[in-house]
Amino acid sequence: MLRDAHPAIEGTVREARSIHILGAGLNQERPAHQAIHDLDGKGWRLVPIHPRDAGGAILGHPIRPSIDESSDPEIVVFFLAPERAKQAVMELMVRHGQSNLPLLWFQPGSEHEDVLEMLNEAGILHIVDDCIVRYIQRHHLNSTHNLAPSPWYLQVASRDGSGCSVWTVEDSLATQTAPDTALEWCGDVWDLEHSEHTVARYVRSLAQPDETLPELALRLA
Repeated sequence: MLRDAHPAIEGTVREARSIHILGAGLNQERPAHQAIHDLDGKGWRLVPIHPRDAGGAILGHPIRPSIDESSDPEIVVFFLAPERAKQAVMELMVRHGQSNLPLLWFQPGSEHEDVLEMLNEAGILHIVDDCIVRYIQRHHLNSTHNLAPSPWYLQVASRDGSGCSVWTVEDSLATQTAPDTALEWCGDVWDLEHSEHTVARYVRSLAQPDETLPELALRLA
C-alpha cells in the first residue's frame, strides 16, 4: 500500500491510458456512475464494468460485462462490496500473475481484510483509504495521453428472433440504457483493434485493403 505523497502513484495515474472502473453502471445515484462523470474529459479511456448494465453507456463510455481477457489493464478501481472485490482481485491474479497486476485501487468500503493482507505480504501495489476521484482532483491530474471521445460499437441479437445480429456505431457522448435484446459484444476502437472476442475478430476479418477500423465499423453499420 502506498500513501498519498508517493510519486509512484501520481506517475502511474498520469501515464495510464485506461482506467477500469468496476461497479460503474447506469444507476446515477451510485458513486461509481458519478466517478465516470467526474473523470470524463481528463484524457483517460474510461472503462466502466457492470454485468447487468453492459451494452449501455455513460457519457459515451460503453459499459462492458467484464474486463476483456485480451486487455492489460493499468488501473482497476473497485466500487464493489468486499467479497465481490476479493473475487475480482483473485480473477486478476489468475489472469495476470502477481508480477503483472495493474494498480489496484480500493474505494472506501470495498476493502477485504484478507485481500489487503495478501497484497501487503506480496508487496503488490494497491491503494486504500482514498477515493481515486478525489486523488485526481486534489493533485490536478490529467492523462498524458489526452484521449478524445470517440464512437463505440455494439452488437446485439435482433428483435425478430431470426438469430441474426445487429451491429451499430454509437454516440461518443451520450448516456444510454442497456439493450433490450441479448448483448453479443460492445467496445471502443481499442477493443475493436485488440480484443480476441469472436465478434471483434470477425469484424476485423472483414476489412478491405487500406480501410481503417472506424471506416469498417461504419460500413458494416
